[in-house]
Amino acid sequence: MTRLLLTSLLCCLLSACAGVPPSAPDHVGRAVAAMGGAEALASIKSLQFKAVMRQWEPEQSYVAGGEMKFAAESRFEVLVDVTADAARIDWVRDLVYPTTRSFRFSEIVTPQAGYLAGIDSNTRVKQNLAANPPGHAMSGLRLVATQRELKRASPLLLLEMHNNRQRVTPRTDVVINEVRYPAVDVRIGEWLFTVLFDAVTGLPSRVRTLDYDNVNGDSSYDLVFADWRQYGTVRLPAARQYQFNGKTVGDIRVTELTLDVPIDAARLAIPPAMLATAARPAAGRLHYQWALRRQIIGTLIDSDNSAYDEQAVASLKFTELAPGVQHQAAGSAHSLIVEMRDHLIVFDAPTTDWQSNWTIKAAQEKYPGKPIRYLVLTHHHMDHAGGLRAYAAAGATLVVGEGNGAHFRKLLAAPATLNPDLPATDLSRTPVMEVDGKRIFSDGQREVWAIVAETNTHAKGMMIGYVSDARIGWVTDLWAPGRDVIKDSLNTTQLAVVNTVQKAGISPLRFAGGHGGVASYPELAAKVRAVQ
Repeated sequence: MTRLLLTSLLCCLLSACAGVPPSAPDHVGRAVAAMGGAEALASIKSLQFKAVMRQWEPEQSYVAGGEMKFAAESRFEVLVDVTADAARIDWVRDLVYPTTRSFRFSEIVTPQAGYLAGIDSNTRVKQNLAANPPGHAMSGLRLVATQRELKRASPLLLLEMHNNRQRVTPRTDVVINEVRYPAVDVRIGEWLFTVLFDAVTGLPSRVRTLDYDNVNGDSSYDLVFADWRQYGTVRLPAARQYQFNGKTVGDIRVTELTLDVPIDAARLAIPPAMLATAARPAAGRLHYQWALRRQIIGTLIDSDNSAYDEQAVASLKFTELAPGVQHQAAGSAHSLIVEMRDHLIVFDAPTTDWQSNWTIKAAQEKYPGKPIRYLVLTHHHMDHAGGLRAYAAAGATLVVGEGNGAHFRKLLAAPATLNPDLPATDLSRTPVMEVDGKRIFSDGQREVWAIVAETNTHAKGMMIGYVSDARIGWVTDLWAPGRDVIKDSLNTTQLAVVNTVQKAGISPLRFAGGHGGVASYPELAAKVRAVQ
């Protein structure tokens, strides 16, 4: 008997020393109980809440990797029909950056399709422009991204885990700011959520996904819960934060919440004409961050190709501006391809590596045997640098503005295993060249300039480009040639272009744009000087 007791005690001690994690159902069951119990959660058939939200965009900072841009303040109301797995979100979004504008719109999300009623973006798709009143069927990417966030935020996620424990697996604790959180993974369809729990209360603390971000690579994206309150028989969080790599990009405060409200089915109905051709939820590795965060700044093209509206544009294209100078256009953001004697120089890598792959392939077909030796990035913002990895993988040297080298070296060294458009590759040895003032690339026949822009409010280390023999300049965001109206009042970013040209001593006749098209530079200069 004594030997049996000693053996049992020894086994217990060995198990404790081995640090065997508690089983996943222990954490889930404790959380469900802390929220009111499985029976109370299962009784929820609908819910409605109102909230206010402040949002920031980390990749639109003035300094690369610096302080985030405050983008918008919103008021919204959510109606969820749990039985039908459908939701409606009515928004009033007051946009602060990059433009000042208010949007009023509604999103309807069902398992099969999504619909947007109203206008939510400065960049409207063809279907929205044609509809009266404005509206369009969601792209498959936006639909699945919205579905995922509704699932992440749902109080019934924990109940689903409780009832389907075979989907839940224990994992090692997660430490955040020196606090240790018990955690489990749960697979819901194609989504893998990591749920972290408060070790004291047992309540869910945050729900995490690992997302691919076109600038930062593999990134953590969390919904953090706080201020748990009693609503009827259940406890739910009244405060929530979205965090991207530890930075708060959305701060939500619930002002009203009601359970089991009556459902008017018409409010959750997608117009039949839109439903007939609506995209189904996208699948596979996806650019979730692009779809979610471009909405915040009012610039999402609600298309399954982030580069352009597939309803309006068949594909990207090259437009020849001069011999050996191609403007990659037709998308939302563009590149300039310049032919040298034995290589190519490309300005800017917009949106994603999908667009870069297209541009690289088209350039190689146009100029066979000439590799892309340099990728000149005018600045670090996500819509113009998001496709940089494809060029790095193709062997290009990155050329960036003064002070930005460390930022891009860090990005290239970051894991990018979830990239939908490019195999995981070690890009940490990619050469990165900083331009101090200006850099002239010459092959003995043609000179291509990269010039740090004079004082501007858009991005530190911003550059413009210049092809001297063609007298063509390249500009991104400071001016959108052919799109931006040259006003009879001072525009500081356009003034920065004119001052940079003057200081550099160049004489462009035309500028092509990272947005917009091509326009006369002398006309810009004359109007800017006239109102200066």
